[in-house]
Formats: sequence, structure tokens, C-alpha cells
Amino acid sequence: MAKHRIVGLKVSDRVRNAGGVQHLFTEYGCNIKTRIGLHPVSGDYCSPNGLVLLELIGADEECEALVSKLQQTEGVELKEMAFELDA
Repeated sequence: MAKHRIVGLKVSDRVRNAGGVQHLFTEYGCNIKTRIGLHPVSGDYCSPNGLVLLELIGADEECEALVSKLQQTEGVELKEMAFELDA
């Protein structure tokens, strides 16, 4: 049965920590089907923290490696959801 895997990241101090996160996104780019970045911003304010949602695809081993490396990245808090798909 196929799995639909969603990963949520909270990245604190984006200016300092986003580079390491982006490096992993590039390294595992073929395993990221959808990527959505969210952070409060207005004309005079840009949040130092951000949220990123990832939809992962591919071999479980590769997805696990990405999740593990993200969890070890400074400034990253990670939550996961996985759904079994019938098709």
C-alpha cells in the first residue's frame, strides 16, 4: 500500500539556519513533490521564523534520510504525518 507523507518544519532564525535547510532540499529535491513556505510578512515586517510543508515521494529509505538530516539541523523543529493510500 502506498504512503502519503507530509512533513512540517518550523525553522527558527531563518537568516542563520535556512541555508542548511535549503541545502538538504536541493540534495533530496527528487523526493520533494510539493513544497510550501509560510511566514508572516508585511510591508514593514518579515518574521525571523518560518514554516515549510513538504510532500515527500520516493523510496522510504531516502525520505527517512532526509527527515533524519532535517531533524539534526540547527533551528529546525519537525512534525510528520503519514497516510496509507488505497491506490
